[in-house]
Amino acid sequence: MKGRFITVEGGEGAGKTTCMNWVRAWLESRGAPVRVTREPGGTRLGEAIRTLLLDTREEPPVPMAELLLVFAARAQHLERVIRPTLAQGVWVLCDRFTDATYAYQGAGRGLGEGPVALLERLVQQGLEPDLTLVLDLDPAAGLRRARNRSAPDRFEREAADFYRRVRAAYLERARRRPERYAVIDAAAPPEAVRAAVERALAEHFSGELG
Repeated sequence: MKGRFITVEGGEGAGKTTCMNWVRAWLESRGAPVRVTREPGGTRLGEAIRTLLLDTREEPPVPMAELLLVFAARAQHLERVIRPTLAQGVWVLCDRFTDATYAYQGAGRGLGEGPVALLERLVQQGLEPDLTLVLDLDPAAGLRRARNRSAPDRFEREAADFYRRVRAAYLERARRRPERYAVIDAAAPPEAVRAAVERALAEHFSGELG
């Protein structure tokens, strides 16, 4: 049986790493084999591209170059990791995927949905997550969390309007496709966030995992 594909999305400081740990534990406790990965990244080439995208010291890519780099990393990730893993019956749990591209490059950078959708069709050939968990948090609160954690990367140095556009894009995509998305209030206490995440997983997969 083909594995399932779950992605975790959200703005800076929304708690994606903690959420990923909860999702993995929930799946493994029900006997599902899981491979955890991330975007940009997941392969040697993808990780090299990630470094270019996040580095504050290098020449910053213009928005279209940034978009193309993201999809270059994604094409490698799909071919080398995601598709083969799903074909083996292993579940893939990914920190960010194409929803992040619509949010950050499409909305945040102002490129719009058109170029992202074109590359999505070309690179993904119809593949999309079975479930996307969107961790929703006020951008100002998320940035405070992120900046307390580590030195800000290139994406964490943007103006406030950038993050508001990112958040709005995530919520709009979830509104359009409620059957594929679960929006989680990431400002709630951790135990409430975890409970909401596990409810979403149960609603989508309990028939398969028990």
